Amino acid sequence: MSELADFRAETRAWLEDNCPPGARGPGPVSNGSTKIEITDPDTVLWLERMVEKGWTVPNWPVEYGGGGLDNDQYLVLLEEMASINARPALSSFGTSMIGPTLLEFGTDDQKARHLPRIARAELEWCQGYSEPGSGSDLASLSTRAVDNGDHFLINGQKIWTSGAHNADWMFCLVRTDPDVPKHEGISFVLLPMDQPGVEVRPIRMISGESPFNETFFTDAIARKEDLVGELNKGWTVGKRLLQHERSGMESLVSGGAKGDEMSLVDEARRWIGEESGAIADASYRNQVLKYEMDNHVFRMTQRRAVEESEGGTPGAATSIFKVYGTELQQTYYDLLLKMRGVRGFPDTISGGDTTSQGRELEDTKQWLFYRAASIYSGSNEVQRNIIAKRVLGLPD
Repeated sequence: MSELADFRAETRAWLEDNCPPGARGPGPVSNGSTKIEITDPDTVLWLERMVEKGWTVPNWPVEYGGGGLDNDQYLVLLEEMASINARPALSSFGTSMIGPTLLEFGTDDQKARHLPRIARAELEWCQGYSEPGSGSDLASLSTRAVDNGDHFLINGQKIWTSGAHNADWMFCLVRTDPDVPKHEGISFVLLPMDQPGVEVRPIRMISGESPFNETFFTDAIARKEDLVGELNKGWTVGKRLLQHERSGMESLVSGGAKGDEMSLVDEARRWIGEESGAIADASYRNQVLKYEMDNHVFRMTQRRAVEESEGGTPGAATSIFKVYGTELQQTYYDLLLKMRGVRGFPDTISGGDTTSQGRELEDTKQWLFYRAASIYSGSNEVQRNIIAKRVLGLPD
């Protein structure tokens, strides 16, 4: 038996023995925030076991709390998690964005201080990029960071800071030189959220929830040792982080468990199927089949990208994942709600009986939320420009 086959057998046995029944299929996933209490016992136990194994971040180096898996072993782990429908033990901005960025750009000290805490689910991060006047034109940002000896003093405002109300730290793009071309005067810093100079104000969405926030800085402090990369060279670091965010690679670590999403085929059978389970309506049948095929191809392409990049993140091609993935999410919820008919849009505003409405109410909130999916992380229009220029090589 080959070494990889041995690893597969050992992994399969370990997962079977250690992944609790309550951590298989849809359910809660920790993001590491100190401000969110996870009460589900199986979710807590699964996290503890995966942290000890190093598999919350399986392909990170062991010295930073990872599993030290090579690319082939990493893919085997994903396959074996998928085979039992295991949820990820940890899914966060730390594991998917700032962690991989620090592995590439961070100093030894930054890696030692921040990466193990991410791997152990001891804190969560948020992203300080967009501003009221700097969205798609992110490089026009104006939040200032002024040198003040051993630290920077930060003043300004960020917007659409997802999860800032529950975050412990922020990775942030700030302007450190206003007198040079806009891309050349930006730096990338890390700062704690629980300090007097940081104020978070929730932004209520149409769904009634507030995952996004405005964040205001008034002489907030970022220490000099938390400057990532060179001073005034943060645009390079910031772009690389966006590639990690847009790649969607984090979803692969779930082993195929789709969080709260149910199989669209099963949902179609439930809502418009006949007693035999067949979907008699040809229009819906074709739409569901197309979605399932498109989603399967998307996941296979993500996997191929992992294989080809030796576990890293591809460059401008990540924009393809951003466009295709977010539009798939919108298609999923559009179809799901259409098939449910009048049950597709329960009352989310006036506070109806959420116990009886249950699943339908939550899916309506998700349908509303994913209207924004093709806008955040760089709008799909911007991503298509990136694909045209940097992937296809088309002229400006």
